[in-house]
Amino acid sequence: MNFIAELRARGLFQAVSDEAGLAEALGAGAVTGYIGFDPTAASLHVGSLFQVLLLLRLQRSGHRPIAIVGGGTGLIGDPSGKSDERSMLSPERLAENVAGLRAQLSKYVEFGDGPTGALLVDNAEWLGSIGLLEFLRDVGKHFSVNAMVQRDSVRNRLEQREHGISYTEFSYMLLQAYDFLALHDRFGCTLQLGGSDQWGNIVSGVDLVRRLRGREVFGLTTPLLTRSDGKKFGKSEAGNVWLDPALTSPYEFYQFWLNTADDDVERYLLALTLEPVDAVAAVMAEHRADPAKRAGQRALAAAVTRFVHSDAALASARRTTELLFQGGDLRALAADELAAAFKSAPNHAVDRAALGTPDAGFVKVLADAGLFKSRSEARTFVGQGGASINGVAVSDVQRVLGADDLLPGGFIALRKGRKSWHVVRVTGA
Repeated sequence: MNFIAELRARGLFQAVSDEAGLAEALGAGAVTGYIGFDPTAASLHVGSLFQVLLLLRLQRSGHRPIAIVGGGTGLIGDPSGKSDERSMLSPERLAENVAGLRAQLSKYVEFGDGPTGALLVDNAEWLGSIGLLEFLRDVGKHFSVNAMVQRDSVRNRLEQREHGISYTEFSYMLLQAYDFLALHDRFGCTLQLGGSDQWGNIVSGVDLVRRLRGREVFGLTTPLLTRSDGKKFGKSEAGNVWLDPALTSPYEFYQFWLNTADDDVERYLLALTLEPVDAVAAVMAEHRADPAKRAGQRALAAAVTRFVHSDAALASARRTTELLFQGGDLRALAADELAAAFKSAPNHAVDRAALGTPDAGFVKVLADAGLFKSRSEARTFVGQGGASINGVAVSDVQRVLGADDLLPGGFIALRKGRKSWHVVRVTGA
């Protein structure tokens, strides 16, 4: 399937500056296209995954992708889609973020010297060396302020903010356009890709290359990936979902996708995985036949976790999920798996000296944890076999927590029913 056809089949095609011209160029040989990544953090998040996969789709269609890490524009910050002006990053923090994104992007796109080998570049290479007067003379004169203020990214800020838009934000459009010119000159780049909120910046770059080089280049945008409930895609209750496993563990990552709403599953499978379109259709047919089994969510979580992390990380996330939600002895999990599983669980402390004494009685600790209103209620529930220690059901109301119950990491996991977990942190020498 050619690049444009695949985007259309997946619902990822929004607009193009010249579809006939781009289709002809794509059919004539390898086209070089680019996407910029804003280094506001040292890791990409799941919202960036959409763009990473767009570059990979371009590459797998026989073309050459370029990923720009914005070491130059990052000093200003892309205002597109933002209601407030971004805080300025220090040069030191920016350098750390750029290095982090470089390392991550290298994991997902195939870099090399061949005709489809991806390139990774930093726009500080050209933006950091151009002088202000040179930039205004050679670039600025080709932009009409009247046209710029009609761009959505500018007009919305003028309408929404009491103090309007700063010159810094206003100039970002020129810098992104200059990126396209620099990439065209250096690497023969003729295509810029981005979300629909980037359309104004993208067509500005197309126009600049035409004016200064007399060459036909193209811009193509995809729809913004949003959630069906109107909330911003890419965040969990705990905040951003990162691709860096040190920030979001593979288990948390897997759980994020398992909790996808039914109305979002098909769009995410098409946009955020490399699964063939017909395979997605088959999964969704199975899902709609019995939504309670969550076949769509399970397929989505597996595909995205495998791509971002690894088969081993996926296996670990599945094993942890099965033990936590279907039952089993948590001692089968490694220390890092346990830490990830109970990272956000409610908890309270028990002194180590209390272990093995009535002060660490199972019934008492359950009540102290707030899992039951009283010890009497907890005693009844335990006697019926409805509570567990480290995933193993306990019906002995006289049971006392002891040192043998400690999991790696120095805690004990209690559960009421199937889903209500609580962590007992053991403190003291």
